[in-house]
Amino acid sequence: MSGLFITFEGTEGCGKTTQIRLLEDFLKLRSHDTLLTREPGGTRIGDQIRRILLSVENRTMIPIAELFLYAAARSQHVQEVIKPALKDGRIVLCDRFADATTAYQGAARKIEKEFLIQVHKIATGGLEPNLTILLDLPAEVGLKRAWERNERERISGREDRFEQEAIEFHERVREGYLEIAREDPSRVKVINALEPVDTIHQRVVQEVMRIVK
Repeated sequence: MSGLFITFEGTEGCGKTTQIRLLEDFLKLRSHDTLLTREPGGTRIGDQIRRILLSVENRTMIPIAELFLYAAARSQHVQEVIKPALKDGRIVLCDRFADATTAYQGAARKIEKEFLIQVHKIATGGLEPNLTILLDLPAEVGLKRAWERNERERISGREDRFEQEAIEFHERVREGYLEIAREDPSRVKVINALEPVDTIHQRVVQEVMRIVK
């Protein structure tokens, strides 16, 4: 595959959506062929699974069921969208990927790491990002941002299942992400999400342009 696969990760309210769109605009202005997508979702089937996963009506979903739903959506996404785009030489920007599962279902839900690795291999077909941007901030700050966003946008029921989890859950997610970064520092670049939006964008661009030709 001749394209580049760049993922954005982080806890709730870290600013992933803002930063990935700013990067998309930056790359397009420089005539790079980009594809912006997200997980769970990115396909018709994936979007249906997304609604199940994020619905507050599904609070009783067990961790293994949650894991397999994410894996199913990811498998469809990889085969239908990501791999074809990479084959065409495009830069794929993805809002969350397998690292999110390691952090949320692994570190936070406490599913065994070796089992997760096997599920990842099956769902992704061995595909890994060329670069991952991890936007890091304290869990309580991110949750406050997410709640304020929901109130500002006045969307009834905007909160998803994960935003309603206890703060301890989100702290485990954050630590899970930081552990991923410690284990794979050449791929995962940690950026302080407490910085101003423009400053974060500049840091993102610096990391991305190291691999974009």
